[in-house]
Amino acid sequence: MAVPAPVLTMSGIGKQFPGVKALDGVDLRLSPGEVHALMGENGAGKSTLIKVLTGVHPADTGTIELDGAAVAFGSPLEARQAGISTVYQEVNLCTNLSVAENILIGREPRRLGRIDWRRMRARAAELLSRLELSLDVAAPLSSYSPAIQQMVAIARALDVDARVLILDEPTSSLDAGEVEQLFMVMRRLKEEGIAILFVSHFLDQIYEISDRMTILRNGRLVGEYPTSELSQVQLVAKMIGQELDALERLHGSARVFDRPLVEARELGRAGAIEPFSLTVHEGEVVGLAGLLGSGRTEIARLLFGADHASTGEVAVGGAPASLRTPRAAMNHKIAFCSENRKEDGLIPDLTVRENIILALQATRGWTRPVPRDVQDELVGRYVKALRISPPNPEHLVRDLSGGNQQKVVLARWLILEPRLLILDEPTRGIDVGAKTEIQRLVAELSDGGVAVLFISAELEEVLRLSHKVEVLRDRRLVAELPNDDELTTDVLMETIASGGRAS
Repeated sequence: MAVPAPVLTMSGIGKQFPGVKALDGVDLRLSPGEVHALMGENGAGKSTLIKVLTGVHPADTGTIELDGAAVAFGSPLEARQAGISTVYQEVNLCTNLSVAENILIGREPRRLGRIDWRRMRARAAELLSRLELSLDVAAPLSSYSPAIQQMVAIARALDVDARVLILDEPTSSLDAGEVEQLFMVMRRLKEEGIAILFVSHFLDQIYEISDRMTILRNGRLVGEYPTSELSQVQLVAKMIGQELDALERLHGSARVFDRPLVEARELGRAGAIEPFSLTVHEGEVVGLAGLLGSGRTEIARLLFGADHASTGEVAVGGAPASLRTPRAAMNHKIAFCSENRKEDGLIPDLTVRENIILALQATRGWTRPVPRDVQDELVGRYVKALRISPPNPEHLVRDLSGGNQQKVVLARWLILEPRLLILDEPTRGIDVGAKTEIQRLVAELSDGGVAVLFISAELEEVLRLSHKVEVLRDRRLVAELPNDDELTTDVLMETIASGGRAS
């Protein structure tokens, strides 16, 4: 089927931030009357591309054309006035106001200098009818479900005669019925000739609703493809990439694990992760594989007590355990290194020593400070063992490289001598040397009897370190695979793409 002339063309878009090239020569074409998926893992450049398009960031290189005419938006308002509207994952609405007020805020019809409430409600109802919705537009928005609020945000976007509608993760908090309702609206808008740019990590949804897709990886364009001509396995391969390095698998394949340490039985959290069962043995490295948004971090947070489970139970060492707080998990010798070390892991204005000692101090309570000589001995030991550079405990942690900051977070938890260490993307954004050191540390901890739950978007890294791999997709644990000689990145990608179903 011939693709009509594009309503929007982005060509050779480049964008650089201090120390980071976020976009490097990216192209994007949107045609009227199509749903176009923008695909890529975290850090691929999707959000930056949308922000360049909508005037949040100026492009360093490249051009944008709307209906064949060059444009350069200086703000989201300018983009919106030109017919490019965006509905973000976190709907930017005022739930204390009425539905009509939310749809027409800033554009209220007026009569004799005052808001014409009758016309405003009539206009809001007209816009909602376009989406086949009939609501009490005078009711507060808070009285409606997240799905309806999403529709209200779309109605507001359409009030400016949108030609391009950007939906950024609109289904992340919707259930199956609400997703279908949204898709019905998207199909209706598509029939009206609106170009829809759809961002989602749910592969089934992408294949159900999109006509074409553009794939980014590491800020670069991988390609543009008709959805019907690209299998899910091929999509996963292009999103993740298959670059292999020379490191071999670091675990011993002949080890037998017969001492369960942590057992989760039908553990789940409504809206975050479907109920799952998982056993981690002493000394075992369990890899969690899946695309961003598949539920990997959600499992980690449940096992550390950072989130509360709504179903299921956990046993530690064979005894029932209540892991409802991080402090409770720490009492069971469970440690967690978050994927976002800058926001959840480090306090940048404290020293290396102060950051490393935080968890140990938390277990003692603030009325029993760790003696300074004990701090110096422990911190010095781990600075040396992990080769933190510079090896000065009084150095501010914000001035360290990413790899050394990651080592500081690891040192904090290793001081507690954990039985289970949960590592969420521990090697993201660090150099190859630091990455190799952390990978070897994981293998050494395993050999010493420490269990590790290892999360990484790099499938090769998961295979290199894990004894078994738990595969997740769309917030469900869909398969458990022993890491033997038959398990390859291709098999993992096939399992992710199929959702654990036999192909």
